[in-house]
Amino acid sequence: MLYLNLSVIITLKLGKMEQYKKKYQEFDRIVKASKNILIVSHVNPDGDTLGAMCALRSAIYQNFKKKAEMLVLSKIPKVYEFLPNISEAKTLDMLDKSREYDLVIATDVASLDRLIDAQILFEKAKYTVNIDHHLTNNNYGTLAIVEPNASSSGEVVYKMLKSLGWEIGGKCLDTVTCIYTAILTDTGGFRFENTSAEVFRIAAELTDMGINPKCLYKKCYESKSKAMVLFQGYCVSKAIFSKDEKVVYTVVYKKDMEKYAVRDDATDGIAEALRAISTTEVSFVVKEVDAKICKISMRSKNVDIAEVCSKFGGGGHKFAAGCTIKASCDEAVKKLLAEISKESKCANS
Repeated sequence: MLYLNLSVIITLKLGKMEQYKKKYQEFDRIVKASKNILIVSHVNPDGDTLGAMCALRSAIYQNFKKKAEMLVLSKIPKVYEFLPNISEAKTLDMLDKSREYDLVIATDVASLDRLIDAQILFEKAKYTVNIDHHLTNNNYGTLAIVEPNASSSGEVVYKMLKSLGWEIGGKCLDTVTCIYTAILTDTGGFRFENTSAEVFRIAAELTDMGINPKCLYKKCYESKSKAMVLFQGYCVSKAIFSKDEKVVYTVVYKKDMEKYAVRDDATDGIAEALRAISTTEVSFVVKEVDAKICKISMRSKNVDIAEVCSKFGGGGHKFAAGCTIKASCDEAVKKLLAEISKESKCANS
């Protein structure tokens, strides 16, 4: 029976690999057939969406001498301003929304609504490609290359480019730098549960190509401003715990951010810091956008918080997810605590 099960597993894996290879080949065909290419990150960009975007832009130019445009839908976090060619990324108001691209590629965009107003550019394109690793992705687009078992969209991009035989290293390290950054940040510096043996193998291959792990770690995790560090310390210091200390959260008001003169990305990492407490099972940050809208960043050790966030139109990964709630901060906290309680009971039953 054991041998039979292993045989079935191997057959399924080989079948999946063949499916992905066919999709990779279709991506190669579409890129070669396209002249006007746009690559789009998701709103409130992180290291994975930006790294995957910049990696593709670099690889397309390196292999075909085609200059793809890049579009970001929110401010680029200062920590990622070192990424090769990121300075060439445009904002939506810099593009002609009536333009029809041959190809629009969405990187790390779990659902179309995360493209906000850029959806119109995506939907009008001749070809649309969706490159992602979120389990909640519904495979939208002309071509969906979605690998839920991958650690990051950066990993998906690497496997695809490697399979296609595209040049990604050599004298120019732009592509490998971007891929490594995407993987590094979405695995939390190789600490999160999505860090697999395959991730370490890929990291080793990228290191062999010439990237400097120490340098990139420093840029991503040891380059915070003084204001950001003090702000995050303040947010952690006013965290609120449940009676059993299994749930902990902090509320960030606009006035707090104004007081410390920090940008939106200053809240990145706070939920992880609260999850690091030994008693914590679920941590979250409620960030005030205005009096009636809050953005939520949630982390967990064993509760499916993607399910919690899906109740509010959000999603993500099982232990790292987010959403937007149209309510005051106090009301958002009440709603979240109620859903977390329900999901915690399911996890323990």
